[in-house]
Amino acid sequence: MRMVDFIAAKRDGQEHTAAELHELITRLTADDLHDYQLSAWLMAVLWRGMTERETITLTEAMIHSGEVLDLHDLADWIVDKHSTGGVGDKTTLVVAPLVAAAGLPVVKMSGRGLGYTGGTLDKLEAIPGFNVNLDIDALRTTVQAHGIALAGQTAQLAPADGKLYALRDVTATVPSLPLIASSIMSKKIASGADAIALDVKVGRGAFMETLPEARALAELMMRIGQGLGKQVSALLADMSQPLGLAVGNALEVAEAVRTLAGCGPADLVEHCLVLSAEMLLLGKVAGTPTEARQRVEQLLSSGAGLDKFREWVAAQQGDPRVADDLTLLPSAPVISELVSSQDGYIQGIDAREVGLIAGALGAGRERKGEAVDPAVGIVLHHKAGEAVSRNQPLAAIHARKTEQADAAARRLDDAIRIGDERVAPPPTVYEVLCAPALTS
Repeated sequence: MRMVDFIAAKRDGQEHTAAELHELITRLTADDLHDYQLSAWLMAVLWRGMTERETITLTEAMIHSGEVLDLHDLADWIVDKHSTGGVGDKTTLVVAPLVAAAGLPVVKMSGRGLGYTGGTLDKLEAIPGFNVNLDIDALRTTVQAHGIALAGQTAQLAPADGKLYALRDVTATVPSLPLIASSIMSKKIASGADAIALDVKVGRGAFMETLPEARALAELMMRIGQGLGKQVSALLADMSQPLGLAVGNALEVAEAVRTLAGCGPADLVEHCLVLSAEMLLLGKVAGTPTEARQRVEQLLSSGAGLDKFREWVAAQQGDPRVADDLTLLPSAPVISELVSSQDGYIQGIDAREVGLIAGALGAGRERKGEAVDPAVGIVLHHKAGEAVSRNQPLAAIHARKTEQADAAARRLDDAIRIGDERVAPPPTVYEVLCAPALTS
């Protein structure tokens, strides 16, 4: 297969054959393709799309580009979760220890930030010493001992997706439904999941900006999972404004810890409870939605989730004291407050712009492999629907330099809309989609 012909075929809207897609992934895994050719193909896919058959074939090829983890000697049923990305989305840091505290093993492969959205690995690496580079043996050992482990993609698990994931970040090809679906499902299935709870974000701060788009992505991923013998459900969750209040790696870790300690923002708490309960249902450790919800509420209120977080951090060589002393996290030398110029109500917060501002401060990356600054970011003081007064602080900007904070403040002032009329805050979760149960 000549790569230029392969690119041209998709540019012209043609459907790739299964053999072509398998060859693409084989050559990608063997480093037998140039980044510029892959980038051209990714852009063609973004513009032309892929059929469901192409998407399923691409997913299968990426799953088998490396090893497929089997954890059934540790548990009969393995459940995973995945978010499609958002601004301020630190749910894994809360949900994973809550679910593990319920006795359901949690094994996750996570990624780094894409575009204006944050990455779980970047957040966890803000914890001093935390090691996300676990090989399969270390992953298994950690899960067996602690019931929870999270790692980045390795050369062993879905390596082809890792290569495409990094390129998508820096070629403006992230918001492609088939690329998102195949990336997510290949990682989840390669890492041994029997059941997957998908957290599909909707709004300006998400790759899917409308409910129909988000539903289409969720349903495609559910069909991929069902076709490969997996049980999948999906939350359609709001991302018109940032989730929680903190945006930035160490700042989000701190907010996750406060949430596990019972002091989190209301929208983040609710989101994490809904998602955790869905995982308990998929994991068959709760029989009804009511039972699942009560269980995760009890784990949160009792401190069991925070205890498991502390254990998890220590298990992956991080400093567990961060669970009790947030000053151990990296901090920025400049903290500047943005204040309101008027009385009124928060009518909206542009999540995408907030993510871009945090990225410009150093919390995100523009080029593949670029380092992020764990300390910088934004902490909002209010959400949509809340009243504010003139000269009242709207947000704290955490920056390296004063001029960076000043530039961020000017942009952030435009991103936070204030008006005379009170508006209803958006729902935290719009709906939960459940695929028919599989027999096990």
